Amino acid sequence: MENMGVIYGLGVIMGLVLILPFTVRRIEEELEAFLLVMGTLAVTIGGLWSRDLVHEALVEPIKITCAVLGFGLLFRWGRNAIHDHVNQWAEGMGERTFVFFLIVMLGLLSSVITAIMAALVLVEVISGLNWDNNRERTIVILTCYSIGLGAVLTPVGEPLSTIATAKLSGEPYHAGFFFLFSRLWEWVVGGILALGAIGAVLAGRGVHTEDSLTEDHAETVRDIFIRAGKVYIFVAALVFLGHGFIVVVDRYLIQMDKGVLFWANSVSAILDNATLAAAEISPRMTLARIDFLLIGLLIAGGMLIPGNIPNIICAGKLNIKSGEWAKFGVPLGLVLMMIYFVLMELAIRGL
Repeated sequence: MENMGVIYGLGVIMGLVLILPFTVRRIEEELEAFLLVMGTLAVTIGGLWSRDLVHEALVEPIKITCAVLGFGLLFRWGRNAIHDHVNQWAEGMGERTFVFFLIVMLGLLSSVITAIMAALVLVEVISGLNWDNNRERTIVILTCYSIGLGAVLTPVGEPLSTIATAKLSGEPYHAGFFFLFSRLWEWVVGGILALGAIGAVLAGRGVHTEDSLTEDHAETVRDIFIRAGKVYIFVAALVFLGHGFIVVVDRYLIQMDKGVLFWANSVSAILDNATLAAAEISPRMTLARIDFLLIGLLIAGGMLIPGNIPNIICAGKLNIKSGEWAKFGVPLGLVLMMIYFVLMELAIRGL
């Protein structure tokens, strides 16, 4: 009965995590602090506090936080060159080649420079172009899908990959820096190239206009430090959430069919995929189940604005509305999920 009390308590916490960020504006604005509170409550209810857990929560966010801070400061010096010359680059390369290169390059680089920095580069590129709104919006959504996929390849790419690597670092997988790369690189690179090709076809040619998407305001050094601090708190919160929900994962998700888990994670369209990864991934899962879980989260995370960090950054800075994003993002995501599901099933069966 005591165990069921823990399950019910964790269920209430998960309900709050799922609902409050979309219904209470203040919580949406201070999401990192909210998740930290929920994570500490989950660990407390589960009676899982330990010195090792506190150490992990303090140390695990350092790599991605330093990457975000360092690349943020470096990028601030070069952002004007991107903004001022992007139209010349597009004309020199040819617009279709430029779109393909942009989507593929940022997708592949996101695991090195972080998804946040890749999204900020995308914002500057789009702000510098003088293409029509619909065309630029299509490029943004396709590139955010690409960034979301590519960032999973290393632990510094995004919080999802940071948490996934940390949770699988012990027995039996001993996940290191290139663990996710070795598992997913073929699926990720193939998807990025496909997104680049789609972009070249759909957004490679169009109308030029001054009425295009534009960044709301330029970042200051203070903004960069604040963002890095929020990333640190966010990852620490995910560490606590991940450990707090171990009881639920072991009780319900371990035995769930990988295909069911893949489609169930379409909820990542409305919830940050890193939060879901923290609550779902367990070293007791098979590698095939982990692969399906992660790919489902990554693809569904591109469908709507709340699904991942690049979406949130680009939509906020370029004033893209939820309905505008969903009109293209949802159909694209559903098609991609179906294709990935079929191909991954065939790969497992050796076909």
